[in-house]
Amino acid sequence: MGNNHLEYNRLIKIIRLLIGVLGVMLVGILVLFLVAVFKPDIGSWFFKTNKELAKEAEQKEKFKQWTAENKLKEEAATYWMPAALNFSTTDSNLKEQVLYGKDLIINTAKYLGPKGTVLQISNGMNCQNCHLDAGTKIWGNNYGAVFSTYPKYRARSGKEEDIVKRINDCFERSLNGKALAVESREMQAIKAYIEFIGRDVQKGVKPKGSGIAELAFLDRAADPGKGSQLYNAKCQSCHKANGEGVLNDDQIGYLYPPLWGKNSYNIGAGLYRNSRFAGYVKNNMPLGANFQNTQLTDAEAWDLAAFVNAQPRPSKDLRNDWPKIEEKPVDHPFGPFADSYAEKQHKFGPFTPIVTERKNKPTVNSPVKK
Repeated sequence: MGNNHLEYNRLIKIIRLLIGVLGVMLVGILVLFLVAVFKPDIGSWFFKTNKELAKEAEQKEKFKQWTAENKLKEEAATYWMPAALNFSTTDSNLKEQVLYGKDLIINTAKYLGPKGTVLQISNGMNCQNCHLDAGTKIWGNNYGAVFSTYPKYRARSGKEEDIVKRINDCFERSLNGKALAVESREMQAIKAYIEFIGRDVQKGVKPKGSGIAELAFLDRAADPGKGSQLYNAKCQSCHKANGEGVLNDDQIGYLYPPLWGKNSYNIGAGLYRNSRFAGYVKNNMPLGANFQNTQLTDAEAWDLAAFVNAQPRPSKDLRNDWPKIEEKPVDHPFGPFADSYAEKQHKFGPFTPIVTERKNKPTVNSPVKK
């Protein structure tokens, strides 16, 4: 009886084992059938597919781009922003004056150029050709610090100057023309516009991003030859081979201003100093560049400046400029100088040796090297 019971239990175990094996086989057959019918990507159960990896990479790139864009926006928010052209209902006269001033900045030639409807006192360029976006672009030679810092002493004249004098300097130098009458409607409108967009800046403060950026000096002379190659590659498509620029369709003002020649700025303009021109093009040129998306290296900007400012342009009597010669900028290329370096080095550099000598002998008027 005992042996029969053991045999019975053993038989039961064998049957259960056979049933288990059979079940596993049936499940296996079912899985194989399903795989054959539906052909699932089994590897995706354990590893990410190429599609998933690509999507993940795309999401990471979008996040990276979003982070970078937000960083740029945060950075831009720390720079000067022009006051919005908002006016109350009682500001009708001010509104008219300010908006006319803005129009004069954008369309100077229309009113004051060779074919001007008001006066014919300038070379056909518009103020906006140099003061980008009507004088509001960051590092675009904007007006951000004008109202807050004027009147102020300017070494070029050796006197304290007001905003009117500064505006007329542009007319006589950058626009190679004549001064506007102080009380003229046009002068007062331009002044009102500049003051309005800069009214939020605290007096005496020069906000970040105002005017033109200052580039570090090169450890060599700027090279007009290299600048010529850069100009041909990056600039002549807009400013043309002979630097003559491109007129608007109305043939009155310039879409792309002349960089040299009879219709360009004269030798007394700020941009004729290579440091000013280099800082300007670094953050604004070629077309589409800005301070967050520059297209030129510092060295390229200096070389371009050297080339453009080596080309012929209108002259100007500068005998009364920089009456205190020790206050002349190191890149003002006309003597006499308060150092021993020649005009060529003052034009193209290197400038560090000049700075060093002036620092050691800031008031010594040494003979110019020939």
